[in-house]
This record gives sequence, structure tokens and C-alpha cells, in this order.
Amino acid sequence: MNLKDVQRKELIGREIEVICSTNKDNVGIIGKIIDETKHTIIVKKDNAKKTIIKKNVTLRIKMNDKKIVVKGKALVGRPEDRIKKR
Repeated sequence: MNLKDVQRKELIGREIEVICSTNKDNVGIIGKIIDETKHTIIVKKDNAKKTIIKKNVTLRIKMNDKKIVVKGKALVGRPEDRIKKR
């Protein structure tokens, strides 16, 4: 699985870990993506929701049985448009 595969998949419901961020408070967040906008993802961690700006992070995303490292900049854009890209 490569970056283009990740970009074409729905991210809501995927487990993620923030491994790098310009906001040091976000580093280490592990949770499930519950919503996504053009510039942010919302992650449910325990009973709290964290809003993370895509362009500021590097994520480890669980896709099937693999964990893929993706720079958030590659995910910026409306989810419905990103999924349609070829």
C-alpha cells in the first residue's frame, strides 16, 4: 500500500497515531478518526475529541493489517474530492 492508496481511501473509522507535529501537544495522540474536513481531522481519544490540523502533522495510519506513515499535507483537501482523484 502506498500514498496514493491511502489518499483514495476513506479515513473515518481508521486508527491513527500522531508521530510528528508542529504542536507538541498533539504528538503521541492515538485514536480513531471520527470526522474529517478539508484542513482537519477529528480524533476520538478515550472520551475526548481532538481536532488536528492536517498540514502540521505526520500520521501513522492503520490500513488493513499495515501501518502507513503519511505526511498530513498529502491529505489536505475535501475528503470527497481527494477520494475521487485518480
